[in-house]
Amino acid sequence: MKNLILPGNPRYQPKSLTDFFGYDNLYRFVGRVEIANLEVLGEIGRMPKKIFELLSEDIKARILEIETTQVDITERNITKHDIRAWIAEASKIIPEMLAPWLHIVLTSYDPIDTARALQFYEAHWKVVEPKLKRIILILAEMVIKHKDTLQIGRTHGQHALPITAGFWLATILDRLYNNYKRMNQRAENLVGKISGAVGAYNAQVALGITEICQARSFEERILDKLGLKKSDISTQIAQPEPLADYLFSALLTSATFAQFGRDCRHLMRSEIGEISEEFSDKQSGSSTMAHKRNPINFENLEGMFIKNKHEFGKIKDSLISEHQRDLTGSSVARDFPIIIINLVQQMETLLRPNKEEKTFLERISINETACRKNFDMNKNVILSEPLYIALQMAGYHDAHHLVNHTLVPKAQASGQSLFEVTEEVAQNDLNVRIIWDIVPDTIKQLMIHPENYTGLASYKAMEIANKVEAALTV
Repeated sequence: MKNLILPGNPRYQPKSLTDFFGYDNLYRFVGRVEIANLEVLGEIGRMPKKIFELLSEDIKARILEIETTQVDITERNITKHDIRAWIAEASKIIPEMLAPWLHIVLTSYDPIDTARALQFYEAHWKVVEPKLKRIILILAEMVIKHKDTLQIGRTHGQHALPITAGFWLATILDRLYNNYKRMNQRAENLVGKISGAVGAYNAQVALGITEICQARSFEERILDKLGLKKSDISTQIAQPEPLADYLFSALLTSATFAQFGRDCRHLMRSEIGEISEEFSDKQSGSSTMAHKRNPINFENLEGMFIKNKHEFGKIKDSLISEHQRDLTGSSVARDFPIIIINLVQQMETLLRPNKEEKTFLERISINETACRKNFDMNKNVILSEPLYIALQMAGYHDAHHLVNHTLVPKAQASGQSLFEVTEEVAQNDLNVRIIWDIVPDTIKQLMIHPENYTGLASYKAMEIANKVEAALTV
């Protein structure tokens, strides 16, 4: 039975990624590079035709079934080298005359780095991209649904100005969509390399392969078969930036999910209650406090980003090597998939279906009653901004000080609105009365109806949602 455990914590194992990063599948990608190498050697006539003909579809399939566990055994007991161990295993299952052509003109990191790029490339387009796209489209629907749902905006944990729930969600949606585009671009820029032991194509030149392949290089022919671009230049290892860029774009996406998780977790607080996540019949909110409904999914969204943030340190440490290559980054690079695993874990949390096939994201509810209740808590003072601006523009010398130190404290103490307090102060203060009489009626009406002071919140929400749907809905 195959060992399909993924790198990282065994608790977080998205099955959707086992074809790419499951342990016993890792050498399938090395095998694909080695097969492509054999094919090109045959196609350019460098390998004798009668030997090339031995490379049947059945032989290719058997090469791709070589498991990492068996390679490990051979490496530990015989070769003390991973690729030589793979070659030893492959040599057992292919025709005797074909076996000597395995790995010809390659160095270990031709198949290893190229296989790694191929793993991330295919995992992106087959798993990450479709999941992320689906989440973005669901979120766009939520934005549209709640574009006019009144919500109090918060800065520094305090009530700020009125917005809409759709506007808040649109800020998340915009980040996700931009990161979606960024990840796609970075995935397309992943590179392989078939350039030999120091990157200078020494063996290919000496054996005449470079001369044979003048129209299209030997390296390009192999990478074309794999669907990868080549690096303009490399050492024994591929240039590190393309993969680092891709994984950083994954980190940014993970951070956006964490932002959504943090927002929802705080909005789910008992005293706020604007967000709720579904609580199943047999779910336990606490080991002892049966009344609790812990926001476990939202907490996990943030937790996965914390893990990824620290995993990315390994990427940064792998941006340098000694001269044309050293082995310090070899063991570290085996952990690189953890970033994608944690990201997919975040996405699968949001996409987890119930019995009716409705995703968790779609089952998140916004309590409009709670939103209004929270808004009403400070509705008498939250329009201090337009009041101060209107007074200042009408000619009051320091309207901010007046509003901040006189009008707002009076409103808070009395429970009156800023409109009512300003009317009272104007009756007793000639300077205020003169200025207050100049303030436009539209501003005064706004002071009576603070729920209308949402600016372009609804418009911006729809602008983002429409942009996303137009781009992703075919």
